[in-house]
This record gives sequence, C-alpha cells and structure tokens, in this order.
Amino acid sequence: MGEPATAPTMQPRTEAVLGVDGCPGGWLGAAVTGREVSWLLLADAAAILAVDASAIGIDIPIGLPESGRRECDVAARLALGVARNSVFFTPVRATLAAGSYPEANALSRDVTGKGMSKQTWNILDRIADVDSALGEPPDPRIVEVHPELSFRRLDPAVGSPKRTAAGAGQRISALGRWLDVAEAIARVPPGPTLDDALDALVAAWSARRWLSGTASALPAGDPPLDALGRPMRIVS
Repeated sequence: MGEPATAPTMQPRTEAVLGVDGCPGGWLGAAVTGREVSWLLLADAAAILAVDASAIGIDIPIGLPESGRRECDVAARLALGVARNSVFFTPVRATLAAGSYPEANALSRDVTGKGMSKQTWNILDRIADVDSALGEPPDPRIVEVHPELSFRRLDPAVGSPKRTAAGAGQRISALGRWLDVAEAIARVPPGPTLDDALDALVAAWSARRWLSGTASALPAGDPPLDALGRPMRIVS
C-alpha cells in the first residue's frame, strides 16, 4: 500500500495530532496527544486549520485533477480489493463551480468523459471548502487520508465492512494498540456516529505517522501536484 513517505519540514507547535472525518453538520476531530483523546466538533475547514496540531489527517480529497483520474485513487482502489468502492474518484476542479448534481455530472462528462457519482456530489461542498481554505502554498500540516487504507495499514486483519458488528470490533481492536479506544468513544459528543469516531481516530494515527516520517503514501515518492500546488497523495 505504498512506501514510507517523509513529511515536509515544519515546526510543530504542539505534540498533538488531529484526525478529521465528516459527520452530520460538519466535522468530527480527534485531537490526540500521547494516548489522550480530545473530541472537537468543527464547523468547516477554517476551523480545522485553526486547531493547534502539528499534523492533520483528513478524510477528504486534497489536490484536484484538471482531467482524468488521480493516480492515488486508482492505487487505493487496487490496494483495497473488495473494499475498493469505498474510494470515490476525486472530481475535477471544474466541477466545484456546479450548482446542482446534473450540472456537476455534465461538467465531469465534458472534461473526463465520465459522470460524477452521487456519493461524490454529496461531499463536493466539503471538498470545495477544504480546497479553498488550504492556501497557496497549502498548509503543510494537512494530509489526505483514507480510513480504510489506514485501518489495513494499522492491522491487516481489518477486513469486514465498518457498519457491521465484526467490522466495528476489528477497528476498535486495531486502534486499541495505540490508545484506550473504549474510554475515548465513551466521550464522543452527541451527533457523530461510531463510524465517524473510529475514522477520525485512525486519521489521527496516520497523521502521527506522517509527523514522525514513518507513514506510507500512494503514490510512492514525490506525488504529482495539482494546478494549485497541492499534492495528490493518500497517506496511511
């Protein structure tokens, strides 16, 4: 699932790392310092970037293609095998201006020859929000993660769908190697689901690996950059 990738030089402001996953009404952040977890309900990308964390792993595409498919998305689908449908192909930048799903679908077909999935449309506003907030050059603390890749990197035994009892149990067991998951989950604020909390925690795990220089990335080596200089890469 990719080779170790080195984090860019940065000056950590704190030992905390942040994992972020979408949840009803915004984003759920898991701020992890050592084995301690603090939960944050975050309204938008600006709020995410305002968190005092040394590295931020977020489950949303970073780096948008002008046309075609991103190499990291194709590689992630191959790596996940039967779970490949959990990877949505990243929309081309032109679709961010769309005001409706039919318009976005048509723009995607015009540029790539392929339409946009409804699942991608449902998160297009989040993608646009993060893309707008990143800045030029983009904030070096933030990296794109995919929870399914991260869980399998943490523990290859994770394989059942996350919304099944077995899948939840596998993910809780895997994260238990890193922190006290049961205690952390017991303090999740109202609104987010168990899936959201587990995905935010494993995103923080990947952010910690990124900060330490031990993370793996798809594609391996120097990633391609989009038109705004954002790396098109998935870290785990």
